[in-house]
Amino acid sequence: MTDWMIWVMLAGGLVILEMFSGTFYLLMISLGMASAALVALAGEQRPMQFAVAAVVGIICTFVLRRSRWGRVRRSEAARDPNVNLDIGQMVEVSEWSPEHGTPRRARVMYRGALWDVELEEGDSAATGTYVIREIRGSRLIVSTPIHNKN
Repeated sequence: MTDWMIWVMLAGGLVILEMFSGTFYLLMISLGMASAALVALAGEQRPMQFAVAAVVGIICTFVLRRSRWGRVRRSEAARDPNVNLDIGQMVEVSEWSPEHGTPRRARVMYRGALWDVELEEGDSAATGTYVIREIRGSRLIVSTPIHNKN
């Protein structure tokens, strides 16, 4: 078996492993191996093939890391519905209690327990249905649903 065939098989194996990992990093290394296959097909010796595979793999990995697909996204867990399933749920507020002259807090029954509710900045306090936007400790931060906003 020739060198270029070995490089193509290794690159294909990494592409298959990539499908199980869910990242693009193995794909970048397989691009380096595919480049080495092209160099082998051109007739270069093994040291040059390994050098091309390493350089192309490193460059592709570096470019991926700098792209938007390689960046780690950090989000606040208090506002992330993938972390906290209560985000986006509806809660019924029947009465707001005034605090310093403006009603911003309430107590509501949610999931079988009493919760403290705080109105998000910019929303007006009125009785009705609100959407949970954030959870801070034992407080639900709510706002009016988009279809209810004036």
